Amino acid sequence: MNDILWTPSTESAANSQLSKYMQWLKKNHGYSFQNYESLWQWSVDDIPRFWSSLWEYFKIIDHANYSEILSGSEMPNYQWFKGSKINYTEHIFRNYSDRRPALIALSENQGPEEISWKKLSAEVASVQQFLIDHGVSEGDRVAAYLPNIPQATYGFLAANGLGAIWASCSPDFGSQGVLDRLSQIQPKILIITNGYRYNNKIHDRTEVVKEIIAQLPSVEKILFYPNPDIETEGMNDHRIVSWSDIYRNKVQPLRFNPVDFDHPMWILYSSGTTGLPKSITHSHGGMLLEHLKYLTFHNDVKIGDRFFWFTTTGWMMWNFLQASLLVGGTAVLYDGSPGFPNLDNLWNHAAQLPIHHFGTSAPFIIACMKQDINLPKMPYLRSIGSTGSPLPPEAFDWIYSKVAHDVWLCSMSGGTDVCTAFVGGCPIKPVIKGKIQCRGLGINLLAYDEIGNPVLNKTGEMVITKPMPNMPIYFWNDENKERYRESYFDVYPGVWRHGDWVTIDSAGMITIHGRSDATLNRHGVRIGTAEIYRVLDQFDDIVDSLIVNLELKNGDHFMPLFLKLNHPLTDNLKDRIKQGLKSKCSPRHVPDQIIEVPDIPYTISGKKMETPVKKILLGRQGENALQKDAMRNPESLAFYCEFAKQINP
Repeated sequence: MNDILWTPSTESAANSQLSKYMQWLKKNHGYSFQNYESLWQWSVDDIPRFWSSLWEYFKIIDHANYSEILSGSEMPNYQWFKGSKINYTEHIFRNYSDRRPALIALSENQGPEEISWKKLSAEVASVQQFLIDHGVSEGDRVAAYLPNIPQATYGFLAANGLGAIWASCSPDFGSQGVLDRLSQIQPKILIITNGYRYNNKIHDRTEVVKEIIAQLPSVEKILFYPNPDIETEGMNDHRIVSWSDIYRNKVQPLRFNPVDFDHPMWILYSSGTTGLPKSITHSHGGMLLEHLKYLTFHNDVKIGDRFFWFTTTGWMMWNFLQASLLVGGTAVLYDGSPGFPNLDNLWNHAAQLPIHHFGTSAPFIIACMKQDINLPKMPYLRSIGSTGSPLPPEAFDWIYSKVAHDVWLCSMSGGTDVCTAFVGGCPIKPVIKGKIQCRGLGINLLAYDEIGNPVLNKTGEMVITKPMPNMPIYFWNDENKERYRESYFDVYPGVWRHGDWVTIDSAGMITIHGRSDATLNRHGVRIGTAEIYRVLDQFDDIVDSLIVNLELKNGDHFMPLFLKLNHPLTDNLKDRIKQGLKSKCSPRHVPDQIIEVPDIPYTISGKKMETPVKKILLGRQGENALQKDAMRNPESLAFYCEFAKQINP
């Protein structure tokens, strides 16, 4: 039992939002649940009743009356809350208060700037008036090319309030990456900047922006927010309106147009390293209910809590961060590098602001662990969220030894596909080293074995067997949902296959082993890449790593391990790695070859490119077949293409 790192106190469990919901269910509906798992079981056994209870509990503002909670017979063709008329942004602004800020904005060289609800309302109203004046209405697309600054939030809330459809790209995207995304949806309005600061360096994007706007003929007006450190002389397109000009016209009060529950809300994009990115379209109602549920019950965000997540506008966690406003939290925005001037910078902000909920990625926590940085005291910090990749057990230990013994560590896993987490935090369950606490309420997530049977305490494919309101309504321009079905329902018709390899134990705790399409199938034995990365993370010499297994034509297997190091590779390090993998895992986990590389390739959303590298090494995909603008470091691919020539002469 020494794997239990945190147990909620009786008081904190009783005061959690989740416990209050359970008490409400008992008082108003006669349901009595002894623990989280019994509540979860009810939530997936009676899907319509669970989601309708949230409608009632959160007092959803419905401008009509829904006639049916759920209709349909097979995913993905379900319809939710037919007949309802709602608006996501309207639910945000019902939290208006003079007692706390709506936003706190930080950057590498400025901040913190507190933005009141009064200012937020005025800014959003000004942008909204600009949109109205230029003919934006329900269903029009409003796109942005902005960093994680308040103006991105203003633009999103303004568009969303009108029933327009939002999409955003981070300015570290190249022109082709932006065009691959936005040309699919033909935005009417584009909100842009001409550069950004990262790692104390100014990145001038004037030429990139000029190329983008030249190739988006659907754009009728461009709202330009200039970077103060960059000249604006090149920004002279006749469609451009400066941000400062939107304050000159008379502004009407904020408008919230009620839309159908399944009205498109925003479009998120898959990484798109091969082919065009999938344009994943979510609904107003689905996001509203899911975000209220997750932020309230699984993150326990309370009115006035300061909620931070390190993200860019090109990652779904930016959209998730905006959802903290739904529950009366203050969204803390950060623009810049998480490592500038050093890795303790964000932690210092958490101590000084203070921040109550600190969200980041597993690689960031691992980097802090490897440097064993000295952290400030953070007495107000209640939770640490981690996502992006599996968090190894050693990182759990580090958090509880170096950050705080009483902090609640919420490892979570979900994705762009649903803009939330399938599995994550539970404020009334303990934190077990290396495990995610629970499956989300209303999410019938199971592990399937090789023949499609659900298993406990065994590793299998992660699947969702019952509908959720926040599943995509469709992919944009995907006629008859063909690409949608291919993405999630090609293996098990009517069952969502997410592509992760997962173990669910008898206590409802979850371990994610990595992507199932990147699984190392080693002579018939499946190995999760996370198992190997967990061991490698303990080596201070290793900056980063990537492993693949190649099934060769003659039936042989070749499993190379690629390492980015902080000093040249030595035989001693090779031996220590092999011995560590053999003793902590098994002989099958030992790679056939260990290769030093200049860098590990990542998508722009921070995912290791295991599958594309595997295809390159097998000769099934050349470097030119990849969408390099969807990558964080496209120059890293050159090494793997050269290496492929050596093993495929």
